[in-house]
Amino acid sequence: MKKIPCMLMRGGTSKGVFLLADDLPENIQERDKLILAIMGSGHPLQIDGIGGGNPQTSKVAIISRSSNPNADIDYLFAQVSVQESIVDTAPNCGNILCAVGPYAIEKGLVSVSGNTTTVRIHNINTDTFINSTVQTPNGQVSYEGETSIASVPGSASPIALTFLNACGSKTGKLLPTGNLIDIIDDVEVSCIDMAVPIVLIDAPQLNKTGYETALELENDAEFMQRIENIRCQAGSLMGLGDVSKKVIPKPILVSPAINGGTINVRYFMPHKCHGALAVTGAIAIAMGTILDGSIIQRYLTHPVDIENISIEHLSGHFDVAFRLQGDFPEGLQASIIRTARKLFSGDVYVP
Repeated sequence: MKKIPCMLMRGGTSKGVFLLADDLPENIQERDKLILAIMGSGHPLQIDGIGGGNPQTSKVAIISRSSNPNADIDYLFAQVSVQESIVDTAPNCGNILCAVGPYAIEKGLVSVSGNTTTVRIHNINTDTFINSTVQTPNGQVSYEGETSIASVPGSASPIALTFLNACGSKTGKLLPTGNLIDIIDDVEVSCIDMAVPIVLIDAPQLNKTGYETALELENDAEFMQRIENIRCQAGSLMGLGDVSKKVIPKPILVSPAINGGTINVRYFMPHKCHGALAVTGAIAIAMGTILDGSIIQRYLTHPVDIENISIEHLSGHFDVAFRLQGDFPEGLQASIIRTARKLFSGDVYVP
């Protein structure tokens, strides 16, 4: 058996395996084969690995020191399929990103600078830069605090993330199709690339209210097939090619907010409905609220405050704040507050 240093961490509403790039093969095929063995993919429970049997818990972060002068850390995210032998490094994951700063400090890749330490992160997947400010009193990472986030029990120390250049993360364009609204299978959609490529879909046009539970949506096989058909066609229109084996773009149902928020959503990963909301997805949705003419605009009941956008989802609210540092939209920086926790540190064994 081969043993590899490993840390399991919760980041936001996801859980993932954190590995140092130096401990993995340089060859991508060999690396991905090793990751699949670590996670136990190819089985619905990932029974022969440490994956959690769900897309939210079948994630890997590969970390190294950065050679980029604008970053301390390089972060490569891998979404690992549960039942198939697929390791997808096309998207970023903002929830796993929440734990990158603490991990880098824990591993000695970044030195503590005071009661808080800001880790400059370069996300390799999307070539974007994020500042992560971590609580580090007494010279070490503190995970305990009073900050709560929807869909995670208890409270923890706050981690502030600021996305510095999220516009056009994968396609190079905020509106990859050139349109605010496209028609796909007679359904109006808005295709946006802000932190992650997404497809905003008007829920009533798919005969949904947008307030359904995840189980109600997933059990509707005809609906799930329709949303996947729309997603795949949108991927082609956005210049992403054949996305049938990729997890981007993410399809999102939108409907009016009913609990004091800005908009209500159901977020897909893409083949399961997220119990809450992805970080990058939230930033892209928030962008949709301030784009005149987007699918979301028809449901807004009051002018949007770009520093206080609240997105309703299955388990609560997700707040996003924008700040313009330069020209619109390239100069938009998105900030959020999340939490993370170290769960275990040791070695993982693979054949």
